[in-house]
Amino acid sequence: MDHADGDGTPGDDRNGGDDAADAGANGVDDGGPTAVLLDVLPNGRPDDDRPQSRKSPVAYGLGTGSFPLYELSLDGDADVSVSDRIGVDGPDVGRYREVSFDDLTRNAAAEIEYAVEAVVESDEERFVEFYNEAGPITLRLHRLNLLPGIGEKLRNDLLDERKRGPFESFDDVEERISGLHRPREMILERIVEEVRESDLKYRTFAGREE
Repeated sequence: MDHADGDGTPGDDRNGGDDAADAGANGVDDGGPTAVLLDVLPNGRPDDDRPQSRKSPVAYGLGTGSFPLYELSLDGDADVSVSDRIGVDGPDVGRYREVSFDDLTRNAAAEIEYAVEAVVESDEERFVEFYNEAGPITLRLHRLNLLPGIGEKLRNDLLDERKRGPFESFDDVEERISGLHRPREMILERIVEEVRESDLKYRTFAGREE
């Protein structure tokens, strides 16, 4: 899916959906979507057979809102590295487009888990809210059951406990729900699965239609 062609026409859509909520990371952006860089190719894409003088540096990034994957054409003077946060609408990016997991370089694919972890760690409250607000998907399936290791008992314990008051942190979830360990890691695993797998029936974090 193309999000921008970078030519400044009215057709450019550079808002990037709910990634705008994470603008301003590292002071590199002033309100647009933000991405964590997964790979940086200073000499451009290896399958680009144009003369080197005509190629731009390219990077791959993971959006911090609904976790879209981006290919970014960088400004030649951009000084960025893997794991940096970059404003997709910022001055370092000439244009960008959304890509699939299969389009990533091997290095970029290997960085997904680290990038997701960085996003969750920097915005714990947002992801703890999942435990407070997740609702049923169908009469038989609850969104909490999409997390690895959440069966009927833990789901019901979570639903009962959150009636007594919202969870304040991942540590709070773990302390109040007996038998539920690693609530943060359960969120991470689910997000990574949703980023990698394009054919999941249900989505909670990545690519979910709002």
